[in-house]
Amino acid sequence: MQSPRVIHLAADDVSLVLATFSDDLPVILHWGARITATEEVLEAFALAEQRPGLGGVSDLPYRPSVLPEHSRGWFGRPGLSAHRVGAGWAPSFRVDTIAVDGTPIEAGVVQAGAASIRVDARDDQAAISIRVEIDLTTAGLLRLRAGVRNDAAEGAPLEVEDLMLALPVPTRATEMLDFSGRWAHERIAQRHRVVRGTHSRPSRRGRTGLDATTVMLAGTPGFSAEAGEVWMFHVGFSGDHEHALERGDGTLAFRGGELLLPGEIRLAPGEEYFGPWVYGSHGAGWDAASARFHAFLRGISRSARRDRPVTLNVWEAVYFDQDSATLTDLAETGAALGVERFVLDDGWFRGRADDRAGLGDWQPDPVAWPDGLRPLADQVRDLGMEFGLWVEPEMINEDSDLARAHPDWILRAGKELPAQYRFQQVLDLTQPEAFAYILDSLDGLIRDIGVSYLKWDHNRDLVSAGHPATGAPAVHEQTLALYRLLDELRARHPELEIESCASGGGRVDLGILERSDRIHPSDSHDPIDRFDILRNTGLLVPPEMMGSHVASRVSSVTGRTSDLHFRCAVALLGHFGIEWDIRELSDGEHAELATWIARFRRLRPLIQTGRTVGGGEDDPSAPSMRGVVAPDRSEALYTVVTPRTTADTLARIRLQGLDPARCYRLTASVPKTLGPPWQVPDWLRAPDLDDGGPAPVFSGALLSTAGLEFPTFHPERAVVLHLRAEEAS
Repeated sequence: MQSPRVIHLAADDVSLVLATFSDDLPVILHWGARITATEEVLEAFALAEQRPGLGGVSDLPYRPSVLPEHSRGWFGRPGLSAHRVGAGWAPSFRVDTIAVDGTPIEAGVVQAGAASIRVDARDDQAAISIRVEIDLTTAGLLRLRAGVRNDAAEGAPLEVEDLMLALPVPTRATEMLDFSGRWAHERIAQRHRVVRGTHSRPSRRGRTGLDATTVMLAGTPGFSAEAGEVWMFHVGFSGDHEHALERGDGTLAFRGGELLLPGEIRLAPGEEYFGPWVYGSHGAGWDAASARFHAFLRGISRSARRDRPVTLNVWEAVYFDQDSATLTDLAETGAALGVERFVLDDGWFRGRADDRAGLGDWQPDPVAWPDGLRPLADQVRDLGMEFGLWVEPEMINEDSDLARAHPDWILRAGKELPAQYRFQQVLDLTQPEAFAYILDSLDGLIRDIGVSYLKWDHNRDLVSAGHPATGAPAVHEQTLALYRLLDELRARHPELEIESCASGGGRVDLGILERSDRIHPSDSHDPIDRFDILRNTGLLVPPEMMGSHVASRVSSVTGRTSDLHFRCAVALLGHFGIEWDIRELSDGEHAELATWIARFRRLRPLIQTGRTVGGGEDDPSAPSMRGVVAPDRSEALYTVVTPRTTADTLARIRLQGLDPARCYRLTASVPKTLGPPWQVPDWLRAPDLDDGGPAPVFSGALLSTAGLEFPTFHPERAVVLHLRAEEAS
């Protein structure tokens, strides 16, 4: 039996063992907890795991590669589905080269730390070649992508229907967790058993989707935030895509990639197509798996460069009713509270009295703003705040000067326009003239007004989104055009920050987050719903990249009433801000909100660098908890929310992530009532969060293992706990 080529990468506490037998595509033999092994042991392990597949000396089922092949006896979903007028649909690839960090591997075993693997393979008869790229980051995050090229010298195009990568998971992972949702209630958790066959979560909305799962988890029975083996997956693409878990004969694998519309990828001779990055993270509990995604994003995001500025967005204060005096009053009130960024939302541009008109005409409305927006922006800066602006560049109203001048710039699959949604259509950014118009409009606004922040919205799914001239599907090219637009704007304006908003949390993925600095998790600021949305979105996104705003006492979405303490406590562990008509604040509310803003500004270094704990699904009958713990575990911050209803008046909460060998001083921000006074434990009578007086001290071991009793008598209350390690005496 021929010796395999074996590659072992190890980073943080993760190992990846990959092997290729003969010149077959590589298979992942182990991806999970870090291992230590000699080269001899790794080679013996690889030989023991070899399965020849169809035509080999064994009847063992084919072990699928990272790109499973039907021609080798794989009867699940093929990694590549493609054909050339019906021919070449069952390719059998042979590896040309495998390289680690650019160095070709001819034979034997290679061991390395964080590194990149590149595999080039081809099928000469089908005239198709592929490239697979696999990275293991220093934080232990695994990502891979694949590309396919038409190697024919002439003839019919190669039509690519599917390019879905496979990340294997041990079959001991028998439970899974994914998410669904709708507008204003994104990322609702659903846990269920792994079944044979395929559990698929496609999104065909032309954007990530309000109902998208965002991440998919598989784990050992009963896995949780801190326990069990967990494998977490994500497809980093902002257009049509699919997350799936496929269980076969002795196999379990995540399958992910872009969903392609009919005829969307037709490769002429010499052309190639690359699918999006597919990500995988392993950990002991989903908090550990989540931390790898957070480390990756913090390593590439502009939001990691400086403290997150407290933001005031004026949407729920004025909606479309904009005038200079009102907005100046809001800016002055915000500055007095400690706000550091002022964002003018929808309604500022020409003809925008409501949402029926104006999209595409990106000039300040001459009626509302006869002198343009520069005077307001200058006033905001004079008050010590940055100036931000809402835009929706990918959309167009039929009632706009742009639509009247260029109806041929509107996406459609036929002669008629698609049905309107929110009275708008989609602008074809794949057309060079339309792309240049939007780029120049935004570039001009940023330069002329001095915009430092764009809230970039996207308020409709892509329906019948075809190129106007041909009707051919355009979602793939539209998504790449968006990426080019964002990349060019950021290149021209290196300090510009961008928020991804899409009817709230409808576009949350690593494709957009590589090009933006925060996301708008939901249009609902109701703290009860928002707590779960922030926690579940936070499995992928670190807290400082999630907009987290305090809105009015009565939620505009749910109609539910919440006190200011509850709203602020829930918003604290994120990128804190306000979306409320703060001119109506009473003196007491003004003082209380200013106190919370000062708290955030004091604690944000911890929030934007700490490790998140307590994320994801929880027991609805127990208190819910989100927290961040400093990298050196010297400090921690937790928000604990009482359950809506429970049969118990007391529950026990464990504060995860602390150093068991250290002791911690505990302070708290507690609402006026948590229940009858005799039901509130003494430890919750600790000094206030901002008080430097004496406070109880507990060991990290006790807090994280045994925990503390917490009252649940009054529902919909939140307590913020701050712990700081005591210096050793």
